[in-house]
Amino acid sequence: MEIPFVFGKIASARNFTDRRDETERLVQNFNSGANTILISPRRWGKSSLVMHATDRVRRKSKEIRFCFVDLNNVRTEEQFYQHLASAVLRSSASRVREVLDNARKFLGRLTPNLTFSPAPASEFKLSMDWKEVRRSPEDILNLAEKIGAEKKLRFVVCMDEFQNISGFEDPLAFQKMLRAHWQHHQNTSYCIYGSKRHMLMDVFTSPSMPFYKFGDIIFLVKISADLWIRFIQERFAQTGKKILSKESQLIAELADCHPYYVQQLAQLTWLRTESTCTVEIVLSAFDSLVLQLSMLLQNLTDGLSNTQINFLKALIDGVEQISGRDQIIEYGLGTSGNVAKIKKSLVSKEIIDISGKEITFLDPMYKVWLGKHYFKTGN
Repeated sequence: MEIPFVFGKIASARNFTDRRDETERLVQNFNSGANTILISPRRWGKSSLVMHATDRVRRKSKEIRFCFVDLNNVRTEEQFYQHLASAVLRSSASRVREVLDNARKFLGRLTPNLTFSPAPASEFKLSMDWKEVRRSPEDILNLAEKIGAEKKLRFVVCMDEFQNISGFEDPLAFQKMLRAHWQHHQNTSYCIYGSKRHMLMDVFTSPSMPFYKFGDIIFLVKISADLWIRFIQERFAQTGKKILSKESQLIAELADCHPYYVQQLAQLTWLRTESTCTVEIVLSAFDSLVLQLSMLLQNLTDGLSNTQINFLKALIDGVEQISGRDQIIEYGLGTSGNVAKIKKSLVSKEIIDISGKEITFLDPMYKVWLGKHYFKTGN
């Protein structure tokens, strides 16, 4: 029997939950050629949302081609250009001969070399003269635009983990170069997203940065508990099992409506359910989930300073005025200036989020683990 809940990979078709408004907005942007920036905490389903929207567009338009560029393991400009060029060539044609022709015609002076695998999918590896690429990067940055103009196609370049360009030799100069070329494109638009929310915020919302006002910024919000309840019940029913609203709501609440964890907790609950789910089954699954994450969360905590851990303890204890003199002394936080540094560091590490005066944990399971296990053991 197929497990009805998906986490840790792209959720598609029946596994995809809600995001109707965001999907419609993405579809409109893809169809109109508008650039899009998706911003949200990690594991909120950005990649699944993009794939869901692209599938919608693909079914209705053959003139729009989608290029998927994953910068997860990209650390240099050379790797960036290779990934981008490969993705554009791959989406520009379905036949090997056409891909070769496009490479020779549009990247000729970069001496492109394509090595094709014998597999039916015709995967290939692209190599180029790096010295020439450094002299003429515009050939790659404008590749989709030139192919689109000649072949009357429109390209949407979907770029994941975009924040990795911050590790390049001169990231600001590189951003300026990208913006200088991409802002003039008429046949190519860009959908940019990644897992470092605070870094993307700096790149796309700061007036001093090259990519300021580059496109439509979509801030993903949590999927409501009501929608999760309906989704969980439907998926249980489709596999011949039963779960009532009470238990479905408990799953959503325990996971704090976090998409990744709702799916994971729902899966663990479903696996434990023979016919009808109970509150006890949900709670057992939840305890199991937290314990599964213990080693990972312990390693995360081991990488924090004592004052950072003390700050998290104050959050767990519900302290509201952490910068207050008495609280600083009680939790050993040093000075008010040091508290500000702690906040900045924890935000940078994607551990907490600060909105106005409200400070929240980005990972709801980390908050639970700290409260139920780490601080309860005398740490």
